[in-house]
Amino acid sequence: MLEKNPVIFIILAFVVIMIGTTITMIAPFKWINSDSDKIAEVKPYTPLQQEGRDLYMREGCNNCHSQTVRTLAADVERYGYGGTYSKSGEFIYDRPHLWGSRRTGPDLARIGLKYPDPRGAWHRKHMENPRSVVPASNMPAYAFLNKPLDTTYSERKMKLLKFPYTPADLDDLNGKTEMDALIAYMRKLGTDIPVKKSEVPVSAATARSNPFTDLKAVEEEAESLYKQHCASCHGGEREGTLGPALKGSARSESDLFKIISQGVEANGMPAFGTLLDEQKVWKLITYIKLDTK
Repeated sequence: MLEKNPVIFIILAFVVIMIGTTITMIAPFKWINSDSDKIAEVKPYTPLQQEGRDLYMREGCNNCHSQTVRTLAADVERYGYGGTYSKSGEFIYDRPHLWGSRRTGPDLARIGLKYPDPRGAWHRKHMENPRSVVPASNMPAYAFLNKPLDTTYSERKMKLLKFPYTPADLDDLNGKTEMDALIAYMRKLGTDIPVKKSEVPVSAATARSNPFTDLKAVEEEAESLYKQHCASCHGGEREGTLGPALKGSARSESDLFKIISQGVEANGMPAFGTLLDEQKVWKLITYIKLDTK
């Protein structure tokens, strides 16, 4: 009887656990992360991005954020940001992978698609003071990352990982901070695989007219939508912060409809066409066009 012979029980338990581990964790690596899994568009990390990835792990970001969009439709809609579910070929250059399973914070596998700003302004503001852009966030502030980046082992890392790099890549590290590196890594996530962006035809956007002529009837809901989706970049009173001021915008309603639906990638403005239905977009426009409050 095993319960009366703890040594044999421990040995057998160890054997069973190792069999399970081998089947589920070790054996799969014989056929994943191979050349057949590679996706042509997925590129190795640059030295700056790799330094950012190392900082991401050093600060324990992977303890709260996963990096894998599951195949569930709800997961793709919530964390795909216009992309699709995660594929093994996306992680061919990850050592180690950071898939994770816990989501105290949102999944970040496609975060580079959500905030395409080449300056990384949203990420910087968020890292320095998370509640300045997400009021309910319980994420700690990382303003202390605004210090010089230690590049002592950067070249050695790139050689060890066998990532292609040039002297110009390494020179790009000069004068950079840890914050710069982390933002460079965040901006890359999810952006290698081409995404077919949903677009609102100009003719269709122009043809539409705002159905909410009674501003007072929708003002409360419109203000709520604005605070939820827009205030972090355009200010609580539409005064402008990361993005331009919107109070009483002079843009036409059809232009605003197109901008909100499609976004403006060059300026880091996310597209809200898949997140907000047409009625909500018009309510937002109604609130933006108000020149009072």
